[in-house]
Amino acid sequence: MSNPPFGFGPPDPDKRRDDESPGSGGEQQPGSGADAFNQLGQMLSQLGQMLSQAGSSSGPVNYDLAKQIAMQRLSSSSKLGFTLDDKPADTAVRDAAHLAELWLDAATILPAGASTTVAWTSRDWVEKTLPTWQRLCDPVAKQVSGAWMQALPDEAKQAAGPLLSMVGQMGGMAFGSQLGNALAELASEVLTSTDVGLPLGPAATSALLPANIEKFTEGLERPASEVLVFLAAREAAHQRLFAHVPWLRQRLLATVEEFAHGITVDTSALEQLAGQVDPSNPASIEQAMSSGLLEPQTTPEQQAALNRLETLLALVEGWVDVVVAEAVGDRLPGADALRETLRRRRATGGPAEQTFATLVGLELRPRRMRAASALWKLVGDQHGTEQRDRLWSHPDLMPTADDLDDPMEFAERLGRSGETGEGMDPMAELERTQRAEEASSGDEDPGTEGDGRGDDQR
Repeated sequence: MSNPPFGFGPPDPDKRRDDESPGSGGEQQPGSGADAFNQLGQMLSQLGQMLSQAGSSSGPVNYDLAKQIAMQRLSSSSKLGFTLDDKPADTAVRDAAHLAELWLDAATILPAGASTTVAWTSRDWVEKTLPTWQRLCDPVAKQVSGAWMQALPDEAKQAAGPLLSMVGQMGGMAFGSQLGNALAELASEVLTSTDVGLPLGPAATSALLPANIEKFTEGLERPASEVLVFLAAREAAHQRLFAHVPWLRQRLLATVEEFAHGITVDTSALEQLAGQVDPSNPASIEQAMSSGLLEPQTTPEQQAALNRLETLLALVEGWVDVVVAEAVGDRLPGADALRETLRRRRATGGPAEQTFATLVGLELRPRRMRAASALWKLVGDQHGTEQRDRLWSHPDLMPTADDLDDPMEFAERLGRSGETGEGMDPMAELERTQRAEEASSGDEDPGTEGDGRGDDQR
């Protein structure tokens, strides 16, 4: 939680400022009231142009502006990338994915989840994943905007009048600008559509970004074909999970929404903020907004939601890590090195983690991902691939945060009479989870089905 959630980040340091430029009317006397009004008029005119150029948006985030900014920053990233063994990039990607799927068939009971395999540019990634980002960002931005408006005293709301709608539109532009810059940075480095650990792209579509993979391969001292097949296997494993575990996609996205609903703003901070603003100095408004006074405090309910999301993402990544390692086996000589490289890439706070932390205030802890990988490996070794993968059939059968801390106990529990193979009792697991919830925290809404309650509260 070292990064504030979406909408609370500092302004872009590279943003140009025009409000300090002198007025165009040379006949105005320096420091005169007319000069001040001219500057105000210019500022309002620029604001109007900016609002009209940014596109229309009725929601809490101006996604037209976000896409516009991201595409502009990625204007030179329109090529697919390398050719491999004299094959175009898109052909090489499809061939690598076909080979990876064949290998995965022997490593998991989950069938292929992608009916289409494509090669994307960075700009393709922005366009194809933006609908999912909208679902992730809207709840957070809406709650942030609503919290600010609700925290305003009634007198201030009445005094502001029609300006409130402009404030809302400006807030949507601010969020859109933040999202656009974040997506551009992320799009220039992600390797596949599931690099963030979330199902961002269209369903049943496996996508790799050859140009980014080409940059990633530099310095690895591994053949490009080997890296491509390894990454294609990871993408295909993700797609199998998201396609054949029907509750997983909804659970991941719903937990982000649950976090957003708990966002509040301290009204006393608004009073302090008002004291820092000088209406005659536009720069003071920007400085006050970026001072951190309005950063929300994380509530226990929000922390519980973030813990559940972190655990579930770790379980997804850990399962993919183990399944891909078993699938490629000795077929790729550099598989172990590539596996560790990707783990370190995540551990050092790569673009995926940083962007996700900016958007929802969550940082993935690599320790959880490694622990999840160790748990899935242990379960597979002791109980077999079928039993390991059957755990995904119901959310209440999934390992919890406590199980990641003690994988041996979890594996032993699966091996007890009546809890293995076809005899596994989902109701017993559900009752166990409910007892743990009641013992730790009874103040969460029990009416939301499939939200992973109790995963990290036991």
